[in-house]
Amino acid sequence: MTHPQFRQKLEVVGFGVFIPFFFVTSGIRYDAGALFSSGSTLARVPLFLAILLAARGLPVLLYRSLVDSRQLAPSALLQATSVGFFVVATQIGQEMGLIGAANAAALIAAGMLSVILFPAFALTILRRVGSDPGPEHARAVVTPG
Repeated sequence: MTHPQFRQKLEVVGFGVFIPFFFVTSGIRYDAGALFSSGSTLARVPLFLAILLAARGLPVLLYRSLVDSRQLAPSALLQATSVGFFVVATQIGQEMGLIGAANAAALIAAGMLSVILFPAFALTILRRVGSDPGPEHARAVVTPG
């Protein structure tokens, strides 16, 4: 524990082995049948996706004074991606009996779609903003993180 790179090596092991193992085993247990069991369950996915965008994307409005207005939407989209939290939260919720399999499957599906769709939409918007003539500072690329 006194090695100067102990923390860095511990993070490498955590992110390289244990965390991927957790997500693989959680993915194996994903109940896709519950997602497609009824139309109402499947209809919850876009609803959860919209709620995710509102809850995690709208706070970007706090940065209006720091970010060019043409970059607000891409910033909100990039900020709204989340799947890991849903996998963990739904697994714990199911073990505690607080959430059903259908809602858990719909939440995880919404999280997966957010990770796939939101960055693609953000990049599309940024490319259009970058091709528009305008102030030079509006062409800067927003990166998540």
